[in-house]
This record gives sequence, C-alpha cells and structure tokens, in this order.
Amino acid sequence: MTPWGPLLAGTVILGLAACGTAVPADPPVCEEPEKPEVSSLWQCGPTLDFTPINSYQGEFADVIQDREDAVVLIDGRCTGTLIEASAGPVVLTAGHCVGLGDRSLLVFNFENDPDGDPLVVEGSVIEQSLEPDYALIKPDALPAVTPVLLTTRISERLAIIQHPRGRPKVIAEGRFLGSCNRLVYYTDLDTLVGSSGAGVLNRQGYLVGIHTDGDCDEKGHGANRGWTMVSIVEASPYLQSADIADR
Repeated sequence: MTPWGPLLAGTVILGLAACGTAVPADPPVCEEPEKPEVSSLWQCGPTLDFTPINSYQGEFADVIQDREDAVVLIDGRCTGTLIEASAGPVVLTAGHCVGLGDRSLLVFNFENDPDGDPLVVEGSVIEQSLEPDYALIKPDALPAVTPVLLTTRISERLAIIQHPRGRPKVIAEGRFLGSCNRLVYYTDLDTLVGSSGAGVLNRQGYLVGIHTDGDCDEKGHGANRGWTMVSIVEASPYLQSADIADR
C-alpha cells in the first residue's frame, strides 16, 4: 500500500439535514459499481445545475479560473483534463471513452463567451484501463495552459468542470459523500453524457479523481462517482508517486 492509501480508506458519510423537509437518504458507497457507459445520464435532482464556466461566481470562483483552461473536449463525446506529471503533461480521461493507441481530437477553450480562441490538437492514447477506469492521452502539441496538479486530499465540497453532451464548458458543484474501494462518491453534483472523464476537483482546485459513472436520478436519489487519483497513480506506469501530494 502506498503512503497515501490509508487517507482514502473506509467510508465517510456526511449527514443531510433540512428543517421540516424530507431529504432522500444517502446511498451506500461500497456497492459494486456497474460497468460505465459513455451514454449514461446522471442528473442529481429535478434541475440541471450547470453554470457556463465564464459566468461562474460560486464557491469555487477563487480557484476555477486558474484550472478551467486545462479542461478539454475529447472527440466530441467525453471530457478530460491536462494534468501535471513528472514525465510530461498528459490529458487524463475515462478509460471507457477511448482505446489504447487511438488518435483523439482534443479541443481546448470550447466555451460560451470564450476567454481565448478554441485550440484543436490531436493526441495519442498511451495508457487505457477499465479498472481503474482511466486513460492518458499524449497531445501532439501542448497549448499555453497550466496543467492541474493531483492530490490525495478530498474536501467536503467538490466541483467538476465538464462538457455535458459535448456542449461548451460548464461547472457543477456538490457534496462529498464518501470513498470506498478506490472510488470517490458525491451527491447533488450533476453530470450528463459527455461528462465522463472530467476531473473531480477539491476545494483547493486540485484533482482528487475523475468522474466515470453513477446512479443519480431526478428525484434526488443515488450518487455519482469516479476513481480516485490515488488508485490511478498506483495503476499507471506513466504517473509517479511524486506526481500526487496532500495539497
């Protein structure tokens, strides 16, 4: 076990309370996950709570603008994040989005009211796995974008910058529910088709995991989930233990 493995062991449940209001019970977080699919839908509650990234002024506003440039649309069907690594920056996404050796199209800065021109580059899938569900894509050229750092530290509030349904970049935020069996669970955090592979950010704006699947529904039941960065770094020949830290 790595030095940071115990940090994510067990299950942490954060209570829900609402005066006089019935709230769906938190789901268990140690059930065997189903096989993820690109076509899955994971809307948590009756409304989709997405905010266009350049209009966002919420809780994570102090860190998001330094992170969102690293988020990319992959082949029009998934999301990824350019991450920092000792061997060189790579785009991290879900393994069920691509195949090993694939050539992928990466679109940076696909946004409403963009703060720069969209940039399209190609890249090669150099690693791919379904357990943990991740893939690494090496871009042919690196844009002038700051890669996101990896962390072992999970916070009570989490955020995901994503391209739901292949649309311009948005952000959603929600609540950490627990971690178990190398997975991180969160609730009231909407995702859709196209959100697979998006990075799960802690309150400090560092990557704690990647979103892969879930079972949220429009009645507020269920939870969404992804694989922890700890599990991905442990599995990856490319990523090293020095690439992740408690920050």
